[in-house]
Amino acid sequence: MIEIRDLGYRSLRIGHLVIPDGTTALIGTNGSGKTTLLRLLAGLAPPDTGSITVDGTRAVPGCAGFVDEYPDRNALFSRLADELAAPLRFRRTPCEELDQRVREAAVTAGLDDLLERTMDTLSGGEKVMAALLSALISSPETLFLDEFDSHLDYDSLVLAEDLISSSGARTVVRCTQNMDLAAQYGRVIVLHQGRVFRAGSPEEVFSALEETCCYPFSRRAFR
Repeated sequence: MIEIRDLGYRSLRIGHLVIPDGTTALIGTNGSGKTTLLRLLAGLAPPDTGSITVDGTRAVPGCAGFVDEYPDRNALFSRLADELAAPLRFRRTPCEELDQRVREAAVTAGLDDLLERTMDTLSGGEKVMAALLSALISSPETLFLDEFDSHLDYDSLVLAEDLISSSGARTVVRCTQNMDLAAQYGRVIVLHQGRVFRAGSPEEVFSALEETCCYPFSRRAFR
């Protein structure tokens, strides 16, 4: 569980918000503060005021999996194999185990033939899948995903969903512009101008957004 109290950071202001275990969709128009909130939740930036705790402990960098919206911003190393291995090396995983886990992770996403390739030679979708594997390879309990799905075709998105659901991550917060995808998760948070506009189940949230661009197309088509 993630708990936010009296959060202030730039234009973001959140008094009290609880994000339970499970998957939560974070939605809102461009500039509403979604990426900023994700980075704060992941401990990648400290709040100016207030607190963020994950299971009662202050959020710190390196403990959660994080995937940036832009594929090239995720890469730290030039070679795919090193990119996938990095989280394990930071945790001092023995070399034999590390090599095995990198190979197994690459196989799950069909990237095992690309391990010796440099990151700049990969397609946008391959870079996104690499970033997701790197975020998942150390089995984090919390995972933050910033619109990574916008770079994936349908088959890759289905594979990514399978990888996330089977990862064992207890709490997942993912920003998406795909409202039909957001409607599938247990909870939805809507940000507007740095404030929480709505938070609750998909039914509670989307019933209040019926006349907005944030209403799922599938619900609009069949209402």
